[in-house]
Amino acid sequence: MKTCKPFIISMFSLVLAFSAGQSLLAQEVQIAPVLQQAIDAGQEVSFIVRFTERVDVGVVNAQGQGKGLERAALLQALKDTANASQGRVNAVLRRAQATRLVQLWAINALAATASADVIPELLSLPEVESITFDAIVAGSTSEASSAAVSEWNLDLVRAPELWSQGYTGTGVVVAAMDSGVDVNHPDLASSWRGGANSWFDPHGEHGTPFDSTGHGTHTMSLVVGGDAGGTHIGMAPGAQWIAVKLFNDNGEALQSVIHQGFQWLLDPDDNVSTDDAPQAVNNSWGYANLLNQCYQEFETDIEVLKASGMSVVFSAGNQGPEGSTSESPANNPKSFAVGAVDSAMSVASNSSRGPSSCNQSQYPHIVAPGVSVRAADLTSGGQLPDSYKSVSGTSFAAPHVTGAIALLRQAYPDASVTDLEQSLQESATDYGQVGVDNEWGYGLFDVVAASEYLTNAPPPPCTDGDSDYFFAALNCGTPLDCNDSDAGINPDACDIKRDGIDQNCDGADRTKGKSCPVSGGDGGGGDPVLSPEGKGNSCSDSLDNDGDGLVDCLDSGCSKNRMCRVK
Repeated sequence: MKTCKPFIISMFSLVLAFSAGQSLLAQEVQIAPVLQQAIDAGQEVSFIVRFTERVDVGVVNAQGQGKGLERAALLQALKDTANASQGRVNAVLRRAQATRLVQLWAINALAATASADVIPELLSLPEVESITFDAIVAGSTSEASSAAVSEWNLDLVRAPELWSQGYTGTGVVVAAMDSGVDVNHPDLASSWRGGANSWFDPHGEHGTPFDSTGHGTHTMSLVVGGDAGGTHIGMAPGAQWIAVKLFNDNGEALQSVIHQGFQWLLDPDDNVSTDDAPQAVNNSWGYANLLNQCYQEFETDIEVLKASGMSVVFSAGNQGPEGSTSESPANNPKSFAVGAVDSAMSVASNSSRGPSSCNQSQYPHIVAPGVSVRAADLTSGGQLPDSYKSVSGTSFAAPHVTGAIALLRQAYPDASVTDLEQSLQESATDYGQVGVDNEWGYGLFDVVAASEYLTNAPPPPCTDGDSDYFFAALNCGTPLDCNDSDAGINPDACDIKRDGIDQNCDGADRTKGKSCPVSGGDGGGGDPVLSPEGKGNSCSDSLDNDGDGLVDCLDSGCSKNRMCRVK
């Protein structure tokens, strides 16, 4: 598993808290030492500015599925919110001649490298929520192990049985945030989706897929690898892959670069109208030196990706066998953490154990094969095509789950992210202590059992508590109603500008555009908005628009309306 280490200073001391609307002089700000030193010396420093305005991704129409127009609405809301709130800070930084400016619209933040002198001015702006030091994180290489019989890992979780039913991941796109991928390996070459929207190197070192350490090649081959070496090595050989080169060739990345990677996955071609995002992303990396601590730098990224319909899988870490050895981001509330087992059905001694330090829930969620598994290795630019390696660690357990999600996504295209996670957990084979525990989680996942769970899952409870003809659950035939107790709040409503209420369930309160009709908009739980009868279609809409108890032509206000004239 890749281990990410803070550079220079513990990242838990890097936040500058600041209340919106207060000046720097009126609020005493605790400035992290590394930033204060830069301010005192007038040095250039890299930092991340976060803004107070947020899109509520929990109520967007795309919640849990994120397809087509629904995902486009979420992405547009995120971009619009960032554009609307970052203008003044952007101008200040440009005036300060910042040498690097990167918009992180997925979390409404701005990464910058500039003279530290500008930080006090930024903190005085009411739209600024906080500033953090943009620390450098580093990754390690794979752990090699002795040779093992190939494919035992795939058989153990019953992947070939699902292949025999016609489900190999065809039509599904998976992604990895790792050291890169060796596209020259014959087990990976044909499954790369190809094109500019299928490879992202935020460091600008490689225009096409490349891997300097092999770690990313190992993990991706366990997700989608073929059988060029004589045996199948990947869970979903029919799926396609794209990748983010998270770490540069020296094995390092700024935190803001990791944010960029998550953001790119949401919209690889920077066009919200094209649905080219992956359905699942594998993350075999974490902060090993923040043992049993809860560090939520990337929790918002994970939440946004899942709201867009993307499953987000993390390796649990290699800090066992003691309990309370969880790591971030795998232990974040929105993550899905995977521990490792060997061929003898024992949890790997170094597989991290729970509970999660973030919310004391069980950790990991499930376990998968991760000891002496056969994976594709670097080919030296294609010169060594028959290159394989036996690897161990939770880094290589997580890709089994990512591949399983690809198989299930093909079989059940309408399943939500929550449905898929639940199917893997509830159908897992329970080992160790009876019930969920902090060594096995729910147990060893079984992809055939997960498929059967989804087949037999009860239909969603399709409730329409406010009778607005929109349901409060997914897969009920309508866009998701974000407030089932107020008929004025639904995906068809007009969103009243700047009233603090999201009437149309797109995750944000509208700030521009035409005003809503007098009779439309929110109800917001308050009194209804009344309008006169007699104009437009108010005499044929079956509504008591003026609140006098009379509807349509029975109302005297409609006496001259053409719909009510006696012929």
